[in-house]
Amino acid sequence: MLTVNPAGPSKSGVARGIFRRTPAISGESPRARRSCVRVKENGSIRAVISSGDKALEAASPLESKESNGSLLSSGGGIEVRAVVTVRKKMKEKITEKIEDQWEFFVNGFGKGILIHLISQEIDPDTNSGKSVQSSVRGWLTRPLSNPHIVEYAAKLTVPHDFGCPGAILLTNLHSKEFYLLEIVIHGFDGGPIFFPANTWIHSRKDNPESRIIFKNQAYLPSQTPPGIKDLRREDLLSIRGNGKGERKPHDRIYDYDLYNDLGNPDKDEDLARPVLGSEEWPYPRRCRTGRPPTGSDPLSETRIEKPHPVYVPRDETFEEIKQNTFSAGRLKAVLHNLIPSIAATLSSSDISFKCFSDIDKLYNDGFILKEDEHKDLVENRYVGKMVKEVMSIGQRLLKYETPAIIKRDRFAWLRDNEFARQSLAGVNPVNIELLKEFPILSKLDPAVYGPPESALTKELIEQELNGLSLEKAIEDKRLFILDYHDMLLPFVKKINSLPSRKTYASRTIFFYTKTGFLRPIAIELSLPPTPSSPRNKHVYTHGHAATTHWTWKLAKAHVCSNDAGVHQLVNHWLRTHATMESYIIATHRQLSSMHPIYKLLHPHMRYTLEINALARQGLINGGGIIEACFSPGKYAMELSSAAYKRLWRFDIDALPADLIRRGMAVEDPSMPCGVRLVIEDYPYAADGLLVWSAIEEWVDNYVNHFYSEPNSVTSDLELQAWWDEIKNKGHHDKRNEPWWPKLNTKEDLSGILTTMIWIASGQHAAINFGQYPFGGYVPNRPTLLRRLIPQETDSDYEKFILNPQHTFLSSLPTQLQATKVMAIQDTLSTHSADEEYLGQVNRLHSHWINDHQVLKMFNKFSARLEEIEEIINERNKNSHLKNRSGAGVPPYELFLPTSGPGVTGRGIPNSVSI
Repeated sequence: MLTVNPAGPSKSGVARGIFRRTPAISGESPRARRSCVRVKENGSIRAVISSGDKALEAASPLESKESNGSLLSSGGGIEVRAVVTVRKKMKEKITEKIEDQWEFFVNGFGKGILIHLISQEIDPDTNSGKSVQSSVRGWLTRPLSNPHIVEYAAKLTVPHDFGCPGAILLTNLHSKEFYLLEIVIHGFDGGPIFFPANTWIHSRKDNPESRIIFKNQAYLPSQTPPGIKDLRREDLLSIRGNGKGERKPHDRIYDYDLYNDLGNPDKDEDLARPVLGSEEWPYPRRCRTGRPPTGSDPLSETRIEKPHPVYVPRDETFEEIKQNTFSAGRLKAVLHNLIPSIAATLSSSDISFKCFSDIDKLYNDGFILKEDEHKDLVENRYVGKMVKEVMSIGQRLLKYETPAIIKRDRFAWLRDNEFARQSLAGVNPVNIELLKEFPILSKLDPAVYGPPESALTKELIEQELNGLSLEKAIEDKRLFILDYHDMLLPFVKKINSLPSRKTYASRTIFFYTKTGFLRPIAIELSLPPTPSSPRNKHVYTHGHAATTHWTWKLAKAHVCSNDAGVHQLVNHWLRTHATMESYIIATHRQLSSMHPIYKLLHPHMRYTLEINALARQGLINGGGIIEACFSPGKYAMELSSAAYKRLWRFDIDALPADLIRRGMAVEDPSMPCGVRLVIEDYPYAADGLLVWSAIEEWVDNYVNHFYSEPNSVTSDLELQAWWDEIKNKGHHDKRNEPWWPKLNTKEDLSGILTTMIWIASGQHAAINFGQYPFGGYVPNRPTLLRRLIPQETDSDYEKFILNPQHTFLSSLPTQLQATKVMAIQDTLSTHSADEEYLGQVNRLHSHWINDHQVLKMFNKFSARLEEIEEIINERNKNSHLKNRSGAGVPPYELFLPTSGPGVTGRGIPNSVSI
């Protein structure tokens, strides 16, 4: 049962040929390293049997064997025990249950799992880490709180001079993979030694290489104990792959590729889409899958269509509880079952809403779905609180929950102050800017897009300033702008050529009143110039006449439609999902799981690659939901690429820098985060800065703890390779930009990491989890419009005059488009039951690091977030803060750190997990 192998590991798997002599760690004596083993004088050992630190004195004869299996003629050994914790599937088919029983039996007899315990110390005879091998044999019978978790045991005999264990090589002899939670080694001095895993262990038949599991001690590369230094390098090499071949489901390989899988030209030439990630269409890189090219376009990759999964590295896939309670199961249910059912019901009469009561019926009455073959939707744990289905006889009733925006005040969306309030406290509060210069000028080529001057004149604006001059209003920082002109105008002609799509390039001017309200005063809507109309711009103001009143409503609807598209394609998808993917790939490829920065970032990478793969498969792909339901249509990802090319910069993804760039804050060293808000009642910024500062303090303390020596940042080869790869591979198309931050000091590193964690947590939460609360009522935030605003010379102008409500409703998305996007927004706004929130640690990951100082820092971070929750709740009760309190005004809760499951409009998950 035991094999003592002081001469080194076996020659199979990863262990083969990778153990070489490496220098000892400076400052750590061999004696200190050996002190992990304590042997009692009578030959027995003190072995810690349980994680509760209860010590049992186990008097057992010391038994050891030579590397060939015979007993050593001299010396002795110490018996230690490994407890291997495995998680089973929660839901199993009968065949899987039978297989599990067989595996349980096989493991019990030592034929299923093989482990090598590797010392941190070098064996001078082999120049590799000292090693002991054993098979997992026997299972523990003590009761566990979770019925899906099984513990197995393995006994190992180690030499007296073995030293501290640093790694475990694990080989899965079964025919299928299993999920390893952790391995705990009992019997060494100082208590149990934890090897957290939380990983899928592939079968040897899929990959003969053993898996390397390191203990929960963080080491910079230069501090790596010599016995495991080569294993650190070997593990990173196995994750990077060689850039060749198609990836298999069991692979753990992270590599880069272009966005070349959005189109499907083999199916339909109208589904061809440009490859993103070039000089013409720059974009961040995605995770490589290695699928073959399409037959009609060698630059495009063949698609895997739903419900078949797109490859992501094995540990990036959703855990089973996530699948069952939300994401994979629920998103797939919506994409594959619910939306086709809606389409079948409504496609034969894909018509406009006839009156506002038609929209209200979606929440009050619902509608009958004709098809009934998708039983999983009826019983559902997939369709959440906001989308309700009730069984009728042979039919299904689809009913939406009333969105927060109309739950308190049904007519709030009609008012100008609510339109303006949402630019500060809505789902997309990140585009409003201070108006700094006048006249307003376009930066587009005038030879193509006409004169650069805006049609928003000084005279027109001053009519709305209550006697204040334009110059004074700008000087006092009271004029603001929502400017989508230059971003959208190059796409307007193409978008307007699509069936039932009409849009403008918009500019909206806001005036901040002395009473503390933001008020929209003028909207400019532009079309590309034509020979007969070189300045094809229209300006709308509120006015008091009936016709002006309705054209103003239509103009606001077009602004909201533009805002919805920019929010989804630029601020949400590009600036959180797509950019985080490239950081995640680089982190796995260049930072060892032992690296302290890997450990810091690990919670903020959870599920992002999987949700992005699902999005490429059914949301942002050619013919997907985004194209079907948002204004840019088939040009959606081209617009996202153009925004990346013109606007995206890593250095202004930091919240304070972004606020300063937009003129919404000014530098003020006396204020927290070093900035003072121009509009104090700016809920997104005010609450966001609280969260930003908490993350910044936690990251600063963490970085200072590990990088205490001068030049420790520049001498960290893994860290420098990581940052270099993010710039040169992950963002290859922007690799030569001068604004990339340097990585020379602790301050540089803290700034970079704070920005990444902010994007994954706070920023994504703020612009994601309000999608249904604000967008679930179509008139408040239409994702597309189907008509331009009627002009007096238009043939349908008379119809508009006779029935302006009909014109407004017929401009909105159709009933089919609206219900599709409502289902998606509901899904994307939903928290999973297994969500991990900022400042929290999953109970199963509690042994993530063996460093009491770090754990103390983390507890301080968690406590600060609890304080922030209290501060935000108090702010929402403050009657002076009119953008988050008042009659019918929903509180601003998107930065409240915690949440329950479902659509709650609050909660900050650690990662971009939906």
